[in-house]
Amino acid sequence: MYCLEFAGEAADESIATLEAERAAASAVERVAPGLATARGIRTDRVPTLAYTRRASELLGRTVADVGSAVALLEAASIDRTGTVAVRARNVRSTADVSTAAAERELGGVLVDRGFGVDLDHPDHELRALFADDVCLLGWQVAERAAAFGARAPTNRPFFQPGSMAPVDARAYGNLAAGPALPDATVLDPMCGTGGLLLEAGLVGARPLGSDAQWKMARGTAENLATFLPESRWDVVRGDATALPFADDVADAVVFDAPYGRQSKIAGHELEALVGGALAEAARVAPSCVLVADRSYEKQARDAGWVVDARFERPVHGSLTRHVHVLRRDSLLGKR
Repeated sequence: MYCLEFAGEAADESIATLEAERAAASAVERVAPGLATARGIRTDRVPTLAYTRRASELLGRTVADVGSAVALLEAASIDRTGTVAVRARNVRSTADVSTAAAERELGGVLVDRGFGVDLDHPDHELRALFADDVCLLGWQVAERAAAFGARAPTNRPFFQPGSMAPVDARAYGNLAAGPALPDATVLDPMCGTGGLLLEAGLVGARPLGSDAQWKMARGTAENLATFLPESRWDVVRGDATALPFADDVADAVVFDAPYGRQSKIAGHELEALVGGALAEAARVAPSCVLVADRSYEKQARDAGWVVDARFERPVHGSLTRHVHVLRRDSLLGKR
């Protein structure tokens, strides 16, 4: 068993749970604010997650007080040697516990069992995670880069206002292509500035993009060439309702639909555009994540998709993103 430490806020935990399960873990179950357990894990994929900070091999679970954590550690079987550091967290300040006392007393148990202490470069790191009325102890096995969320779309050579934050773009790509990563082809039929494709490429996928505007297609190509100089990718100009790609060319489609009820793009009314793009997506890939300013569940089902999940994520006062997690209906080919 493993434990996961989620990033983000409480409102992000549903999407964090599904992202982890689709892209890096199995049988993920939230157990307390900011914490989950998993039955299995791909440690090499944890650093590519957007909403998981760390994964640890679970040593045990108890109630959220220092004495109980100490008793758990004293009773645990430990097959490690070398140096250790203990890191305690009061996750989202939801537990009534002193993390300094937890680190001191748990560290004392490990020293008594023959470990040396190295706070800078330990051989092993014990995570003591307190949240609400739960404490999880575990040996850290993987972590995400701390500065991941600090990258900004404005630092790309081609930028347009309204570009999606990298943390969200990565989460949506993982939701769409997670089971096939890292050897997945990810298609964005409305690629805009290329943020979704860039994050897919950074986690190992092959990006494939299309946009109705030459300006956007060229801008995406410029961004991908800058940040993925050694990777294989392709970007073309094309209509999302009539993609210039063969059937099943990709493992997943992910796209951020235009916003605005009266929008008209490339000669299409918005709902017709999204419905047509969903139909084409079902032709070229078995998995899709659609991000939009409203629910398109009916259009997704009409286009041959099963809606596995839909999340509503507030962006600001006038915009809520609806994230649709879709899989191709197995009966599609028989219709």
